[in-house]
Amino acid sequence: MASAKDGIYDEGQKAYIEAVVTAERRYLAARKEALEDCECKEGMFPNPARTPARRRFMLTGAALAGAGAAGMLPRMSFAAAPPGAVEYPVPADPTKVQGRGVGEDGGYGTRSQFETSVRWRFPTPTTQSSWSMTPLADEFGIVTPSGLHFERHHGGIPTIDPAKHTLLVHGLVDGPRMYSMADLRRFPSVTRFHFIECSGNGLTEWSKPTLKTVQGTHGLLSTSEWTGVPLAVILEEVGIKDGAKWILAEGADAAVMTRSIPLEKCYDDAILAYAQNGEAIRPEQGYPLRLVLPGWEGNTNIKWIRRIQVSDVPFMTREETSKYTDLLGNGKARQFTFVMEAKSVITFPSGEMMLPGPGFYEITGLAWTGRGRVRRVEVSTDGGQTWNDAELTRPIMPKSTVRFRRPWRWDGKPAILQSRCTDETGYIQPTIKQLIDVRGLNGPLGSVYHLNGIQSWQVASDGRVTNVHHF
Repeated sequence: MASAKDGIYDEGQKAYIEAVVTAERRYLAARKEALEDCECKEGMFPNPARTPARRRFMLTGAALAGAGAAGMLPRMSFAAAPPGAVEYPVPADPTKVQGRGVGEDGGYGTRSQFETSVRWRFPTPTTQSSWSMTPLADEFGIVTPSGLHFERHHGGIPTIDPAKHTLLVHGLVDGPRMYSMADLRRFPSVTRFHFIECSGNGLTEWSKPTLKTVQGTHGLLSTSEWTGVPLAVILEEVGIKDGAKWILAEGADAAVMTRSIPLEKCYDDAILAYAQNGEAIRPEQGYPLRLVLPGWEGNTNIKWIRRIQVSDVPFMTREETSKYTDLLGNGKARQFTFVMEAKSVITFPSGEMMLPGPGFYEITGLAWTGRGRVRRVEVSTDGGQTWNDAELTRPIMPKSTVRFRRPWRWDGKPAILQSRCTDETGYIQPTIKQLIDVRGLNGPLGSVYHLNGIQSWQVASDGRVTNVHHF
């Protein structure tokens, strides 16, 4: 096999990289077409919320009045509108015509037809074993809308009737129990904000900058408000026998996803979650029940969880032996590297954006750590030669993303933008080179998992922002 360290890949690796680059290119081309006549607002960059030319049309008040007289509802087009929206006629003056009536959306609601943010799918051979990326650059604050939360599936999204779903807890316990969803909802619940990040986030970026946007480089990260029963409560009820140290969490998907989890984590902050962002958890996020392990790699947060087996040893499943281990430079691999270390990324300005000219900008982005709270974020505009503290937007919650901001006056000269996170344990986000020095580049794309190196965005003199490696 050719070595990725030398920038050379075998045919399978090349096809893999070319596929994801092509997928991102198609997404960017579609976005550009939708925004082809969009003007920059206040010297920033094309805003995806602005009206696409192919949907921009004006209707006079008289025309709308005529339609209303004929007893017609506004034309609805699911094909023309972005996902999650319905296209309605746009009047020349909304103060001159009646708006649409309450309940015409069917009782659940849609987003505006002018909002176009979507996840895009990583081009794996099948849609059942694949993942989609969160558009981080379009987010406000720290919470990811449920419909934009990244996805990772190994056997498709199962359709499960909550009235028939059960959770079996057995193994080294005093009394095995089977819980229905109704049983679980009777227990006292907790509600907390936590991020979930796939440990493969950024897997294409180890050896060289590959994807163009922050959605491509960091989009396997999302933050939600999770509500459910502390797993510790259930373990207390069934009673854990002496000598027990691990559990096996098993999902009800076609892949029957399983991971071994230390009991210490189960008693610490694990949640059996049935709600996300104030409503029932989404099917692609584990409906009706998922395990949430705050700060730990996404694969351990078992979705559609149906069984917990308590044991004295880990179960050595496929997902923790041949997968989700960290390859090192000497050819060995680290196993059970659960924690997602301190990390940050600038989301504005970021790849494929265009700054219209010199002037004032606010650099902003997200920082997170699986070891508690983010304590500090620093920003550099000269490729790491100097660093300045960014402001952290409150609240700063444990194992949750936090938004950071730093004012910047761009002089029009080339610049390298970076951010660096320090968490409350004192751990400082490393450079990609520092990680490579330990792990090497012996895998298909490098070490693959747990890339938390500093991201660099290059701003050219013409204002174009690109993804680069800068050490």
